[in-house]
Formats: sequence, C-alpha cells, structure tokens
Amino acid sequence: MPETLSGLVTAGITFVFFCDMLRRCCPSELQQYLEKCITKLSGFLNPNIEISIREYTTGSHLKPHEAYGIVEAYLSVNSDGARKLKAQITKDNENKLLFSMDENQESVEVFNGVQVTWTSEKVSPPAQPAGSISYFSVPDRRCYKLKFPKAHKMMIMESFLQGHVMKRGREIVARNRQRKLYTNAHGEGYWSHIPFEHPATFETLAMDAEEKQNIINDLMSFTKGKEHYERIGKAWKRGYLLHGPPGTGKSTMIAAMANLLDYDVYDLELTSVKDNAELRKLLMATKAKSMIVIEDIDCSLDLTGQRKRMKKKKNKNKSENEETEMEAVSWSRSKVTLSGLLNSTDGLWSACVGERVIVFTTNHVDKLDPALIRKGRMDKPIEFSYCNYQGFRVLARNYLQLEKHSLFEEVEELMKEVQITPADVAEELMPKSDEEGAEQCIRNLIYTLHQRKSKLNGADADS
Repeated sequence: MPETLSGLVTAGITFVFFCDMLRRCCPSELQQYLEKCITKLSGFLNPNIEISIREYTTGSHLKPHEAYGIVEAYLSVNSDGARKLKAQITKDNENKLLFSMDENQESVEVFNGVQVTWTSEKVSPPAQPAGSISYFSVPDRRCYKLKFPKAHKMMIMESFLQGHVMKRGREIVARNRQRKLYTNAHGEGYWSHIPFEHPATFETLAMDAEEKQNIINDLMSFTKGKEHYERIGKAWKRGYLLHGPPGTGKSTMIAAMANLLDYDVYDLELTSVKDNAELRKLLMATKAKSMIVIEDIDCSLDLTGQRKRMKKKKNKNKSENEETEMEAVSWSRSKVTLSGLLNSTDGLWSACVGERVIVFTTNHVDKLDPALIRKGRMDKPIEFSYCNYQGFRVLARNYLQLEKHSLFEEVEELMKEVQITPADVAEELMPKSDEEGAEQCIRNLIYTLHQRKSKLNGADADS
C-alpha cells in the first residue's frame, strides 16, 4: 500500500509538471485547443450538469441578482439536508428572519423522480491589478449551485428551475416582506412609504355578508385572471369605485382589500402632483401587485387649470341675511388634467407595470364625469350605505365580543326607521371607560337612535 500511494503521488506531480511545461512552451493556439479537449473529455465523463446562481449580476458587485434572492427564499424552506443554517433579517421586513443554507452546505431533493443537489459556496472576488487603487472593499461573492443528471436537462431547467423554484421562491419572498403604504403628499414627485399595518379584514367589515362575499370572489377572480386578460388584449388591472356618505366604511374597505390580496397601497394625492408628466412618472414607479388609491376623487375633478374654491366674504355693514360677495381663491398649482389622469390609469401606459387594482372613492358619485366611471375604467362600483342590523351585529362582535343580547331586538327595530353610519355606531359601541360594560354601550346606541328618530319625526311634523 505505501508503495502504491507513493507511485500515485509521483505520477500526480509528474502530470502537473508536464502540464505546466506544456502551458509554458506550447503556442497559445495549441493551449486553447488542449483546454477545449480537456473540457469536452471531462464533460463526457461527468454525467451531471451544474448551474450557478450568483449573488450579484455578472461584472458587478453592487447590483444584486434577483434570481439569487428567489433561490435563497426557496431554499429557506427546502434545505432539510443542510447541517448549518444562517439567519438574517429579510430585506423588506425588519421583523422577519430568513433561514438559509450556510456556506459549503449541501441539500438534496427529488423532483419528479430525479435527484437534484443544491450547494452553497462563497467565491472570493477577483484580485485587483497590481498598482490599482480601490476606494472600497469588495465583498465575497456567494452563489448557489444546482447539480443534476444531464439526461434530465430540459425537465430540470424548465419545469423545476424556471417553473417550480421561481414560483415558490417568489411566493415566499412575497409572504416574508413587509407591505408598505406609499404617499406622494410631500409634493416632490416621488413616493415615500411607511409600513402598512392596518388590521381591517372582510370579517370585521360592517357590511352585508352576501355583498362582502361577492367582492371577495371578484378580487380573487382578478388575481387568477392573467391568461384571461392576455387573451382578450386588456391590461391586467381592475378598477373599483367606492361611493357613499362619509363614515360608511370606504377607507376600511380599501385596507381590507389590500390585506386580502397582500398588496402594497399607493395613496395618490392629486393636488400634490405638478402636471400630467409627473403623474405618469409616479404611476410608472408603482410596482405590480399593488393598489392605487385616489380618495375623494370628486374634490379633484376640475383638473384643467388652477382649481378654485369659493370663500364667502361678509360685509360688516350689512346683515347676515343679505347677499355676500364671493371671492375666488386659488388653492392648488397642479396642472393635472382629467384626460391626463384617464390616460395614465387606462391608456397605453397602464399596461407597463403589471397586476394592479385602482380604487376611487367619492361621497358624491353624481358629481363625477361619466368618462371617469365608465365600464372598463371603474369595472365594479360598490355602494356604501347606512348601517343596517347585520352591520350592527358585526360591530357588536368586533367591539363588545357579543353575538346576542336582549337589547339587540330594540336596536333592530330602530335601525329600520333611522339612518346611522357604521362610524357612528362604532363610536357608541366603544367603551368610554373601564366601568362602562357592553350593555351600557348598547344602551348608548339606543339612546342615540331614539334621539335621531325624534328629530326625524319633528322634521316630518314641521313639513
């Protein structure tokens, strides 16, 4: 045995020496030919194919490679064979830890009966040329390598890597991220954001159960409709018009929709947008899987120039019953036009971002231009009315943890005669002190309903 090992070592040293002499003495053309031959020979003898997914794009140590992050997320839940894991805070969520394979670890999985092997490696950056000056340190580059039998090349590359891994990885990235609420209210022509943490859900909405289910079905159908929109030649977007009196739950509905779809929310303040070009720039900067919200759109309809508001100016020498002089006061420098808004949300530019929901809200739907709310722009109008008994039951469950009570019947009868918004009901049901129990809150609501009923009866008597 020692003689055999000694012979192998000698043969190896001789081979290395011979290769080095060959590299030094042979012409470059012959060296390239020999390297190609060696590569072909090793490829012929090796039954596997290896694919590298690098941390940074080729030739850059600054721009992360999107595929690397997706594969890293995928392996965070598919690396059972790895003995060493690393934990790091996810890029988009400071409260979420991502666990992935540490360097020089290996994980094996089976896809459609084919065994594939993942390895995690660290690659040192290329050496700096002699005499060059570097003003920053270049970090080590990491990469994942996927090894699989070459006989299954097409199936692994297409069905497994591009299909299964990319899809699952993106889903995990989306699940781990911190959703954001964006605003352009600073008037600088760009979006700023804060974490979006609104707790509203469809279960907590004070709304008819059947209507809520219809909206949920419509939203889920939209998210699954990519092929449908491509087939009919329309941009993958859907518009919702939420209209009704103040306090009926329009803003809460927006939060519930965003939470259901797991979308970011872009709250677009039109009065802070300088002109149509800036509006287009802002909308192009939004991401796919997002909601673009314009609240109180009726307050921004006169978009052809400087919007005006009328301010009454009282003449001190005249009584309050006499006519007052009207003074036009400019309140916005925005030059956004109605056609600019329509083209940005429904024109050629609307198809450049991807899956999006656009929501307009208004308290006065009759004031809106028909071009703004036609079918195809606002696909589904949703009317918000005053609170009914079913909505009260939802609010009682939310605020008081009550499913039934002896006073519910009286509330139901009063609500058939009196109009009250869900916001007003919620205010009455919210305990004002620790001593105020659930029954007292319901009695507060009944008292308010009786007061409104008396005023209504008084008004009817006067008329």
